[in-house]
Amino acid sequence: MAKVTAITEQLRSNQGRHSAAVGAMLILTFGLLKSVSAVPQPATANPPATLKDTGLYTDFGTLLVDPAHLTFAPQYPLWSDGATKRRWISLPPGKVIDGSDPEVWIFPVGTRFWKEFSFNGQRVETRYLERRADGSWLYAAYAWSPDGREAHLVPVRGKRGAYPLAGGRSHTIPGMTDCKACHQGGASEILGFSTLQLSSEPDPGSLHAELRPDPGVDLKYLVDRGLLVGLPKTLLETPPRVAAATATERAALGYMHGNCGHCHNDQGSLRNIGLFLRQGVKDAGQPAIDSTVNHPVKKPAPGQSPDAVLRVEPEHPERSGIMQRVGSRYPALQMPPLGTELVDDEAVALLYRWISETAPLRKEAHIEQKGR
Repeated sequence: MAKVTAITEQLRSNQGRHSAAVGAMLILTFGLLKSVSAVPQPATANPPATLKDTGLYTDFGTLLVDPAHLTFAPQYPLWSDGATKRRWISLPPGKVIDGSDPEVWIFPVGTRFWKEFSFNGQRVETRYLERRADGSWLYAAYAWSPDGREAHLVPVRGKRGAYPLAGGRSHTIPGMTDCKACHQGGASEILGFSTLQLSSEPDPGSLHAELRPDPGVDLKYLVDRGLLVGLPKTLLETPPRVAAATATERAALGYMHGNCGHCHNDQGSLRNIGLFLRQGVKDAGQPAIDSTVNHPVKKPAPGQSPDAVLRVEPEHPERSGIMQRVGSRYPALQMPPLGTELVDDEAVALLYRWISETAPLRKEAHIEQKGR
């Protein structure tokens, strides 16, 4: 662990050694990437002005959530600077989710999602998605007042300084473009409510795992209650899981799926980079291993050490490009480039351990699935 801390501190200290011109150029580059939308959305409707008007609560005065909404938790949650999250989905009465393509669920018009972010017990923001009549998704975010009595729609550009974090940084409520940059980075815009994320056999080693709230919404729950139809029977008989050589590797690949795979996949605008960290339930191989272990860095980022020539160099995390990017918050180097101001030290430790344990030569991993 001392080595992990030393590497993280070295990466942080290197952040000030680069010229402002280079930093500005890369920030502009990331800005252009963030603005790319894989599935453009027409703005055909305006979101409600307050969170109260979205229908999350039956009584906003007591913050009583409508019991008709389902509470859920993905097995590989997105790291957001240590925020505590709660999530809900609401389906229109009599409508169901089409899971016949287990990689891309089709949600009925009128489906609503909410995700609440809290820091140290204080609600800071709630994000909202709604499936519109034209098939597109409405995006909105609501900022809570300091007294927790109101939550109002933030501007399209987002809101900075929403909550103070360590080191003089602060949580930013993202703008609509930033939300779309992540959610529209693949074939499905819904990231945490999917076949793998709701597997009936979640990863016991998942980083930042949350207890599934009652009634325990997973694949079996949804199918048994007729809310999810068309899902291949094999995915119920043998729930999907990330297959890996070790429990550590499973957790590491799962973490990258939840935190990186929404952009780094074979469907979105960044597919030409050739870094495929999204875990699919129909994959014949393990693209996350094939595109990282012993795979050359395509183009080093400013701040990356010269000896980091591979994305993952087995047994050498200190020379692995992925480690250096996850362990930095220098804008031109950090990954993810959005939604986080602080280094996820637990993720750094997990990836360090995985790469340290990875043998120079290894067999391909596969999604463990019967009937293939």
